[in-house]
Amino acid sequence: MLERELYLEKIRDFYEEVSLVKIIYGMRRSGKSVILTQIIDELRKQNVPENHIIYINFESLEYSFIKNGLDLYNYIKSLTRDKKKYYVFLDEIGKVLEFEKGINSLRITNKYSIFITGSNSKMTFLELSTDLSGRYVSFKVNPLTFKEVVKLTKTKKEDYKKLLLDIFKWGSLPQRFSFSNDASKINYISDVYNSIILKDVVERLSIKDVTTFNKILQYILEIEGKEFSATNVLNYLESEYQKISSKTLYEYLEALCSTFIVNKVYRYDITGKGVMKTLNKYYSSDLGIKQIKTNKKEINYSICLENLVYNELIARGYEVYIGKTTKGEIDFIVTKNDEFKYIQVCYQLNGDEKTIKREFGAYDNINDNYPKYVISLDDEDYSKNGIIHLNAFKFLMNDNF
Repeated sequence: MLERELYLEKIRDFYEEVSLVKIIYGMRRSGKSVILTQIIDELRKQNVPENHIIYINFESLEYSFIKNGLDLYNYIKSLTRDKKKYYVFLDEIGKVLEFEKGINSLRITNKYSIFITGSNSKMTFLELSTDLSGRYVSFKVNPLTFKEVVKLTKTKKEDYKKLLLDIFKWGSLPQRFSFSNDASKINYISDVYNSIILKDVVERLSIKDVTTFNKILQYILEIEGKEFSATNVLNYLESEYQKISSKTLYEYLEALCSTFIVNKVYRYDITGKGVMKTLNKYYSSDLGIKQIKTNKKEINYSICLENLVYNELIARGYEVYIGKTTKGEIDFIVTKNDEFKYIQVCYQLNGDEKTIKREFGAYDNINDNYPKYVISLDDEDYSKNGIIHLNAFKFLMNDNF
């Protein structure tokens, strides 16, 4: 089992905290349950008694009797035998009605360190806003980073490119690396997607028109890396004899984001120094799902690398925007704490002057002194004019970027 140290190191400071609920959220099968298991293992190593660790997986029928927040509260209380601290782990808690009320009732006793997981952002940001507002910390879990995949697969440096192309095609959901043949990978990734549709989109978000939902996702993924236009999507759906209103379109887009199938990236106006709510882009949370949900047989390596870099940046805790200049755009502007960086992504420069001019020239109208990078697979260093050229594998394998 791969230790998800990237997340564990962020959560450890809160193991003993009883006043804050720890929320671990993200796309289905991205590894949230594994992280709970690893936290429990660490607590055991700290000699926490077994009967003070309570783990409930709500995907199991064993706990189907817990229907609502009151049932949850009463059940946990029934397992409490003394006044010492208990560690409570609630996996896929979203199945329980008004779970936040039960959790808050446990929290206010100051006896429980509570960890919960969920596969829908509406759980974390909307339903908890009343009873648990300001009383939780959240950690988003993504599919494996490139470095995690290298560690899991024990890939040597000379095989990094082969592994990268494999991720472009099949993504980096942890369990998919258990399968060796293409048919099994396709079946697994399809099952993950279908479980998201069934459990999060249809059941939880009450979106019944799955055909249109799939069409919108397909369109979004096929224009990935380009500016989003609602008008273009609506026209596309109409050409497919699936006419919907703009209101419905935005509801479906919200469903795509809230189930973590895709991520919306806003545009930042470098000149005006502000975030724009229009002309945003979407990136896939997992490249494997992207490949099975589009009709394109050829893989666009440049877009896949751009997507992979984006996923890497958010896994490292950066806020990521698309940069708008007076004459064009920058692939990414990233911020974290007091950091502010610009990033251009290109699959390969290959010494081509036209390509080099395009990628490095994107910074011509930016006069500030924030770090500027061009990331590509090239081994040769093309850095110039204060702009840093960075090999993609050095970026992906270096946590200190």
